Amino acid sequence: GIISRNGGMRGIVELIIRGANTPKRGQVSVWTLGLLIFFDDYSNTLVVGNTSRSVTDRLKISREKLAYIVDSTAAPVATVALVTTWIGYQVGLIGDAMTRIPDLDLSPYGVFLNSILYSFYPFLAIFFVILVITTGRDFGPMLKAERRARETGQVVPDSSSTLGADDEAALAMKEGLPPRAMNAIIPVIAMTLAIMGGLYVTGEGETVSDIVGSANSYQALMWASIISVLVAVVMTLSQRLLSLDEVVDAWVSGARFTFLAMIILVLSWAMAEISSELHTADFLIASLGDRLPMGVLPTLVFVLAAFTAFSTGSSWGAMGILLPLVLPLSWAVLGAHGGADQEYLYILYASVSCVLAGAVWGDHCSPISDTTVMSSLSAGCDHIEHVRTQMPYALLVGFTSIVLGTLPVSFGMPWWLGFFLGAGFLAVALRRMGQEVDTASGVQPAEL
Repeated sequence: GIISRNGGMRGIVELIIRGANTPKRGQVSVWTLGLLIFFDDYSNTLVVGNTSRSVTDRLKISREKLAYIVDSTAAPVATVALVTTWIGYQVGLIGDAMTRIPDLDLSPYGVFLNSILYSFYPFLAIFFVILVITTGRDFGPMLKAERRARETGQVVPDSSSTLGADDEAALAMKEGLPPRAMNAIIPVIAMTLAIMGGLYVTGEGETVSDIVGSANSYQALMWASIISVLVAVVMTLSQRLLSLDEVVDAWVSGARFTFLAMIILVLSWAMAEISSELHTADFLIASLGDRLPMGVLPTLVFVLAAFTAFSTGSSWGAMGILLPLVLPLSWAVLGAHGGADQEYLYILYASVSCVLAGAVWGDHCSPISDTTVMSSLSAGCDHIEHVRTQMPYALLVGFTSIVLGTLPVSFGMPWWLGFFLGAGFLAVALRRMGQEVDTASGVQPAEL
């Protein structure tokens, strides 16, 4: 909230889009912004969509494409980046689930870090966005939307939504302030360094993996959050950009955007506790523990997480429901097949990653997802049009993630080969299915 209000976010945007004078460069700029504002999916969608809209309109980029880029660089980035508002939640769920597995001698943060290697959907989704942009190819409803925008200049569908005035005002830069990128970059750098320092101080051991694995990640995240806020406050007040009252109001406005996430978090904790009291995990272990093949488990978890997130519209809700069940189940399956040792721990890591990645996939496809709705609103795009144009892309990447990533890797293929195969298949599929968007009517640099 503070770095948006004091012009820091706007400074980053203007720094990135300075050279955006063609439709392709404009889309690359939006994609880059999505990667830079990595620490929260809500901040990503609201800030990137709102600040990029005027530029993409002038470059004749459809609002559907803007919403797709914003949506595909929000949750996929937040779920795998090392410094995000998601990490504390995810690590907390993993830690709670691991308390019910006394034989599992691993740290929650270590499990999360290892699971990133098997997060095929988030990485391939981010890759596919830049692949679509750089090749200039689209297919399905997105192709029609892009050609409409280039040929007629109509970037907005026939019916469109706009972001609520309250939300837009809360993230808007105060009028008359100079947009300085360093006012956002320095607090984020401070947060990153503080997390690294917190992990080192609270951790024990000689190697980096030992220190990080034994560290108190929750404590490190709390320290880093407070330090980054203090840095933002000091920078804002020292430059006399905002008064102290305005700084506090901006901070409260930023905190307000996490309120929905907090509700989901509390309800997820309640659901996990209900599942524990009902011994749901014990039932699944007794029913499937010695019957389910190890190699099939991560794929089934991915599909189940995707279905749950699609049905509920909440990736956080899907994580809160499934992680307390999947971790004990996967450990029981490993034990039943004699694989509960270091050699087969990748099944456990892959199962955890499939909960997170599958939840993001279902969240992407769901028309009732909060991030999908917010992407539509911030981009000024009709919500149903956003879902309709994004769905084919999300389904293609999700299918590729399962068939060429999760499934073969679960049967022993190296994880890095899954990424290469998935990326290669997506490139070939886009080449065969996609068509070039006619950019002959695109704007010239002078128009900007």
